[in-house]
Amino acid sequence: MNNPSANEEKMSGSDKEFGDPILGMRTFTHSLPMALLSSREAVMRKFRPLLRKYELTEQQWRVLRALIETNNIEVTELARQSFILSPSLSRILQNLISRRLITRHVVASDQRRSHISITPKGRTLFRTIAPQSENQYQHIESAIGRDKLNQLYDLLAELEASLRSADLTQQ
Repeated sequence: MNNPSANEEKMSGSDKEFGDPILGMRTFTHSLPMALLSSREAVMRKFRPLLRKYELTEQQWRVLRALIETNNIEVTELARQSFILSPSLSRILQNLISRRLITRHVVASDQRRSHISITPKGRTLFRTIAPQSENQYQHIESAIGRDKLNQLYDLLAELEASLRSADLTQQ
């Protein structure tokens, strides 16, 4: 019979937090993907009501956010920047085009490629939402503190760069 207290005695303090001797891996609560998802959900709970108010999905807002910082972007680059898979992006673009928030232009030199731009109506919507979005950022900053929030941004950028670098060395 398996005695949980005997297993616990064999584990050091950090092992108790980060590993399960039976499963041979870290505990669910110390899974980095789960911790990131949990944090994302906590953050998005601040923004979802605002987006719903303007009948936007999170993905549609990401598209508008990406487009506001560029005049014209190729669809594949937009997908990369907004972290949306191409099939989903196609549906999102159709919706935003039908609402006249964005436009699509075929590239003259290559009919298979197209560029996406935000329309004046899309810019107006963005300018309406942006201050309210910034208010949510202020709530988040108040909760965690400016220094910690900046540290979080730095750590996430460092994690991404380190993993990208590790991926390149493994190829």
